[in-house]
Amino acid sequence: MSASASIPRRGVLRCLAAAALFGAAAPAASVLAGEMPTLVLAGLLYLGAATAVVPFVVRHRPDRRSIRAGWRPLAIAVVFGGALGPVLLVAGLARIPAATGSLLLNFELVATMAIAVVVFREHLGRRLVTAAALVGFAGVLLVWQPGAGFDLGGLLILGACVCWGIDNSVTARLDQLSPEQITFTKGAVAGTVNLLLGLTLATSAGIELRQILAALAIGALGYGASITLWVKGARDLGAARGQVIFAAAPFIGALLSWTVLHESISLAQVIAVPIAAAGVALSLRTSHQHTHRHVVLDHEHEHTHDDAHHTHDHPDDFAGRHTHRHHHDPVEHVHDHVPDLHHGHAH
Repeated sequence: MSASASIPRRGVLRCLAAAALFGAAAPAASVLAGEMPTLVLAGLLYLGAATAVVPFVVRHRPDRRSIRAGWRPLAIAVVFGGALGPVLLVAGLARIPAATGSLLLNFELVATMAIAVVVFREHLGRRLVTAAALVGFAGVLLVWQPGAGFDLGGLLILGACVCWGIDNSVTARLDQLSPEQITFTKGAVAGTVNLLLGLTLATSAGIELRQILAALAIGALGYGASITLWVKGARDLGAARGQVIFAAAPFIGALLSWTVLHESISLAQVIAVPIAAAGVALSLRTSHQHTHRHVVLDHEHEHTHDDAHHTHDHPDDFAGRHTHRHHHDPVEHVHDHVPDLHHGHAH
């Protein structure tokens, strides 16, 4: 097999590994959620994530210009994605089955879409609206208890998804810093704050070393290493195909909860799984076309030169997937696209 033919397989394996690690994080964290204070566990999970990306951040330190340009959205990401989101997740996992918690993480897709439309005026076609409705309906099935109303644990995880939806919306436009640099900042800052608050407010001192190490390991693998693997896999496959594979993560989490944790399968889960899966699949098969204009822009992000947006040359004629700071001239054209760094326009 040639080297070029082996690249897609490597990318698939990386994205699958990222999905498996992220999917396993929820059921693994649920085991600790009933043993440790919520803030302490949330802090340790994200400190673990920060630890996993330290080698990358040491090799690729952000310059002062990038930090000055991106500190506002980064601060929002730290507060919502690194501080509030993990706390709500851990609090929710302590109250509901791990499989239900894993499946509810699909609601992050709905939250991200809603915020993108309401705040950033992004376009949603029929497919995305239908996809959001399917995933949202599956979430309602999972949190609704006949005769008792909505389950508190499920609502807490939905709140975590809203926080991560805000995080996703701002970091998607944060092209001054790499995903690893953002992950390190969220983990180091928010993780430390949550941990210190948790230790200060803890009513018992019964936190064992094995619990601390386990929480750090879950965070390092489920959040830090997972992000790194996905970024590398997306460089091999492209972001769209990489996201299709990564979308399996919540379902992997549910499967592990049923098989490894030996949780029973509820009727609501049986109904919700195919509905949520259909919604996720539909969301990954959507684009739209219209005349749109791109303004002058200088930024840095991963890209190739075959997408009609990156026409700059390299002295060595390099044409693969890579990242560096580059300039965009104004252009007006028509092609299929989805909301991204180059297509944030409203309709």
